Order: sequence, then C-alpha cells, then structure tokens
Amino acid sequence: MSERAFKPLHIAVLVVSDSRTEKTDKSGKLLVSRLEAAGHGLYEKSIVPDDIYQIRAQVARWCATSDVDAVLATGGTGVTGRDGTPEAVAVLLDKEIEGFGELFRYLSYQEIGTSSLQSRALAGVANGTYIFCLPGSAGACATAWDKIISQQLDYRTRPCNLVELMPRLKES
Repeated sequence: MSERAFKPLHIAVLVVSDSRTEKTDKSGKLLVSRLEAAGHGLYEKSIVPDDIYQIRAQVARWCATSDVDAVLATGGTGVTGRDGTPEAVAVLLDKEIEGFGELFRYLSYQEIGTSSLQSRALAGVANGTYIFCLPGSAGACATAWDKIISQQLDYRTRPCNLVELMPRLKES
C-alpha cells in the first residue's frame, strides 16, 4: 500500500472570551501554531465575546465560504452562565460528531480526572465545514489537537480520517 500525500486544509480559529485579547490569548495561539506546524494554513483568527449570537455569526460566516475546511473554536464550553459556544454552534450543524466529545472527555479524564465532566466539547459538520468546539484552556486545546484533531484532519491517517470524507459532506 502506497503512502498518501498530505492535503493541507484552510482552518479558521475562533477564541471565545470576554477577557482575552490577542496579546493575552494562549489557546488560540497554540491552535494556530499546531495547525501550521502540521502543514495546514490559517484562514483567519478571530476573538469574540462569550455571546451566542456573535459566536454563531462568526462561525456561520466561515461555514458560508468554501474557502474554510474546518473551524477550531476555543472557549465557552463549560457550564457557567456565560458559556454558550455549544448552544451557538449546535443549531448550525447538519450533523454532530458525537464521538468527538466522548473521546475528548475520555482523554481529558486521564489528565484531569473527574473535572473532565465539566466540558461540553462538541464537533460536527455545517455546510461541508468541520467545526470543533474546545474548552478555553491551552492544555485542553493541546489534548484535543494532539490526540484527536491532528490525526483526523490528516489525509494520511489510516484506516480512515475526516479529510477523505470532505468531497461527500454536501451529498443529499
């Protein structure tokens, strides 16, 4: 079996926070660094407040263009009153990838124990674009990218990966 060639994707990064700025953001910077090191391209990075309508509007804009293959959102996945990323994104999804949240919490449990139950990490597909909603900590973003997302957004991953499904995401 021959080795498949890497297929670079265009990935947008959304930082959801009421307090972080470009200067103080660590999680978004970590994701940008990781995706670029893997050979993907950053489409755009944005920081929005923890407001479901602003989150939804930004993700919807990216999903409306064929130039964005995936969105990585960090922040707003907890259980406090201001945490609204899952609610903002869920209504946009054509399909949810339930296994992502389950696998993320399993891996997080190995690192932070029962505190992992506080994460409402989510992934799915909207208009042919993959969306991953991650907790706001840099550690959680590293876990999600290093142990799940990087392999699934790599066409060379066997036996299967999300990239090879991309041509079929808009089938009806």
